[in-house]
Amino acid sequence: MYGALWRILPGPWWVRLFILLVAAAVILTALVYWVFPVVDQMVAPQDVTVDE
Repeated sequence: MYGALWRILPGPWWVRLFILLVAAAVILTALVYWVFPVVDQMVAPQDVTVDE
């Protein structure tokens, strides 16, 4: 899969690397701002007690 992605990207290796780094940053940002908060609300425990 990664080899196929590398082959379809245009330009020399440094342009391909830049495109992949920007794409990874965009994907991670989208996850942090939109996906993780929604998932956190679904899996966060509501009543937490700690016994010592």
